[in-house]
Amino acid sequence: MADKASRALVLYGDGLVGQISSSHIHLHDLASRGTCGFLSLTDQPSHADSEDERVVRELAQLLDAYDAYVTRNGENSAALECAEKSTISTISERFMGLRAAILTTNSSVKSFGRYLGFTVLEFDELTKNNHSANEPPACELLKLLGFEEGKTLDTGEFDLVFVHIGRGEANILKNETIGNEVEWVNALVGGILQIAQPGSEIGSRLHFSVVMSYGGLVEDEDTSLLQLISQKETNSDLSLLVPRQSYTMKGANLVNNTRHHCPMLITQWQEAVTRKDRAERFSFHEFKEHGGNLAIPADRFLHEVAFKLWKAPKYGA
Repeated sequence: MADKASRALVLYGDGLVGQISSSHIHLHDLASRGTCGFLSLTDQPSHADSEDERVVRELAQLLDAYDAYVTRNGENSAALECAEKSTISTISERFMGLRAAILTTNSSVKSFGRYLGFTVLEFDELTKNNHSANEPPACELLKLLGFEEGKTLDTGEFDLVFVHIGRGEANILKNETIGNEVEWVNALVGGILQIAQPGSEIGSRLHFSVVMSYGGLVEDEDTSLLQLISQKETNSDLSLLVPRQSYTMKGANLVNNTRHHCPMLITQWQEAVTRKDRAERFSFHEFKEHGGNLAIPADRFLHEVAFKLWKAPKYGA
């Protein structure tokens, strides 16, 4: 545990796992430095929801706001009106005054973020005073957290900055040398790692998370290769003797709608704080074989991050 509160940067690649290749060296470098694992989601609804609804539904789980999503679903939760009075506590109220911002080009995510109490920022605003506006804005993101010129300021504008990048959002890149969203994320990760060098003041105070999801699942996609628990394990005569995995439980109760395939992939790094595991690449199979964590429910993620920021008690062991 750090001797001072951390500040957190979260990059969320919504539906981008399939674009990751061996050429994305900075993503693999981050995975090799930190601790890797999975965030499990709930099963998709039986009815086919729109892509915007899926995006908000999965984001709601990641931000532990699924109850808010369900409450609003009948009124089209993907298009919440900012003027409506929130029926849930804001993120600041839930996490001891946490100051949080979200960056995205997705209008549904912007609306949902405002509903949860996030400050919504535009990418254009982030880079308007930057002479290298065509590059991923690593320095500008860190400045929002109070990291500047290799130093940590006493206070930053935010404690948590959450960046959402979805498929088909290449219009934010404004750089013809970067081919797709994962390449943009990879370049941004490289910029962050260059600034937060091991042994630096920033490296010891920045809690850095990269989350990647599979997004909308194609019906004929072979999800059997992406199972957290294999069919062999569940069908074995000895399966009843195997304890339940924690991601399938809530308190002492079994969660019946847990999705066991295609979880979110997550790697987290903070110099001298997070444990280093044996994973060397950012991939499902590498995380399952060599990651330091198996899986936790996606709705526990924000609590884990808030704990590092001294804004929430520890969840779990």
